[in-house]
Amino acid sequence: MPRKKILIIDDDIDLVEALRITLEKTGYDVIDAQDGEKGFEKAKMENPDMILLDVMMGTQDEGFHVAYNIRNEPEITDTPIIMLTAVGQETGFGFDKEKDADFLPVNEFIEKPVDPDVLIDKIRYVLGQ
Repeated sequence: MPRKKILIIDDDIDLVEALRITLEKTGYDVIDAQDGEKGFEKAKMENPDMILLDVMMGTQDEGFHVAYNIRNEPEITDTPIIMLTAVGQETGFGFDKEKDADFLPVNEFIEKPVDPDVLIDKIRYVLGQ
């Protein structure tokens, strides 16, 4: 069975490297991009099996714009997205996948700091493994 490829779009290079170690140890291939624009281009080029996407990068909501762009790009529109967010910590705002589904085009949310076990469980769930 070929290894699944996960694209991490996050401007926190330390977090990216920590996630890379966890994911590669679990058997995934990892590619990354440090901003939304590069991440969107990489998603189109690499066609990953899943995208881990940070919300706050260059702007407070850059991740949402990237998610909308992905959902509007025919070749990658169905690529699962797990959004990594510290928005709850930063603003006190919480996300509800069911209630917010109409305007949040992602499959799952994970609050930062990311628990590696929770991350792997959610990735396996979303990829149907």
